[in-house]
Amino acid sequence: MPTWTDDELSRIEHADELHIAPLRGDGTPRPAIPIWVVRDGDSLYVRSYRGPQGAWFRTAQGSHEGHISAGGVDRDVTFVDESDPALNERIDAAYRAKYRRYSAAYVDPMVSAPARDSTLRLVPR
Repeated sequence: MPTWTDDELSRIEHADELHIAPLRGDGTPRPAIPIWVVRDGDSLYVRSYRGPQGAWFRTAQGSHEGHISAGGVDRDVTFVDESDPALNERIDAAYRAKYRRYSAAYVDPMVSAPARDSTLRLVPR
């Protein structure tokens, strides 16, 4: 199974946004949209601002595959659902720390229960 290199992890972790393009059922990518990304150990995580109702998230749930780009890294990825409460607490803390310069109006929804329900780990393919 492919893994992230240290360089890829660092570049994506320090990028302000990640562009995500989940694959539709017919294998074509949705248009890429910018979202926030955080790192926990050797893994990268994203969440939908709108929780499970987010359009990109629903597409990702259907195919579990897509493409991301951030910090000069372009990779095809698999989306893996994450629901472990301890992991989600660390991801909440990572979002708060990385994006603290933004108002609570943006950060609070990313650490809300609906957003936690849309936590995905990005696994390189």
